[in-house]
Amino acid sequence: MISWTRALAALAAVLTLVSTVPAQAAPVHPVGTWGASADEVGGQTGAAGLTDRSVRNLVHTSLGGSGVRITLSNVFGDRPVTFASVHIGLAADGAAVVSGTNRPLTFDGADQVTVAPGTEVLSDPVDASVPADTTLAVSFHVVGESGPITGHDVATQTSYVSGTAGADVAGEESGAAFTTEISSWYWVESVVVEKPRRVKTVVLFGDSITDGNGSTVGADRRYPDVLADRVAASSFAGRFGMMNEGISANRVLVDSTGGQRGLDRFRRDVLDQPGVSTVVLLEGINDIRWDDADEASDLIVAYRDLVAQAHAEDVCVVGATLTPYEGGSRYTPARDRVRVAVNEWIRTSGEFDGIVDFDAATRDPERPARFLPAYDSGDHLHPGDAGYAAMADAFDLRLLECDR
Repeated sequence: MISWTRALAALAAVLTLVSTVPAQAAPVHPVGTWGASADEVGGQTGAAGLTDRSVRNLVHTSLGGSGVRITLSNVFGDRPVTFASVHIGLAADGAAVVSGTNRPLTFDGADQVTVAPGTEVLSDPVDASVPADTTLAVSFHVVGESGPITGHDVATQTSYVSGTAGADVAGEESGAAFTTEISSWYWVESVVVEKPRRVKTVVLFGDSITDGNGSTVGADRRYPDVLADRVAASSFAGRFGMMNEGISANRVLVDSTGGQRGLDRFRRDVLDQPGVSTVVLLEGINDIRWDDADEASDLIVAYRDLVAQAHAEDVCVVGATLTPYEGGSRYTPARDRVRVAVNEWIRTSGEFDGIVDFDAATRDPERPARFLPAYDSGDHLHPGDAGYAAMADAFDLRLLECDR
């Protein structure tokens, strides 16, 4: 777990060193422009580990900024992992990087870093700015045998691994050496920029629907992406960074194939993120589908726990209703009655700082237990691009101004 207190102290020291310029810069703090919940990656080429290979992860910013940093996570590893030649640049076609933009990153001044199992590490800020709404290439070389890969399994984005063991190609702008495509992100957990104090981080917390399953791969049409685009086109432009902390198949109440349960990962994935002011909570449908929540009260108790955790850190919680899934995997009318009861509590309890009604935004008015057909990805559980756009459009942007 990163201590942002220590990181801010280090940043303050850096700012002190450069404060000899006549005009003093406004105070800044770290804000997340991209994030992905850490989990143990499975089902991918090399998921059991890589040996002396280079990785190029493609990630998409929500907010522009300078003083760029990244975090590398080995939270689910079983041994130390050493990363060398860590770079960040603007993504071009395929695995290529735009010429002249691939900048090296350091860690406490060193050009490589070893990350112990169960931990993550924050890079030094690089003297460069990144644009908003832009795909970045985060590259590094894995030295030796990595063991199990900490990353993010369902990225809905193509990234790359080098085809030749031993060759460190992370600093190359050409993508020619990155011949293996992967559909997960490996080891990179966040991209952070320095912004004025009024700029905040919004965390979108949930399962596969927040993760963007069913959206077009590589098109950045998950609902958090579309929401970030709405913010950028509004009077709130430049005020909020977005971090997507959804995990496909994740549940609130129990660990599962979707990783560590929401109750246990909430601190790492939400409260420990830099500059966080608001979290949007959309999770529980998998608990209902797999009978971990037989009654609405099972999830209500858990939601109250998460709200209390957030409020103790002065973080606002926007409660989101669970979307319909008639015709989808494990649907039954009895399970849907639990979903309906949970949604009614979300709408009426008054325990959240705000509400977004994704159920109302995506359901078929003539058959409200299912998606409007135009919004269905085809599996009747996940929205498609149009459904995710409808969710983002249903979000009242004034909710982002919540301040505890």
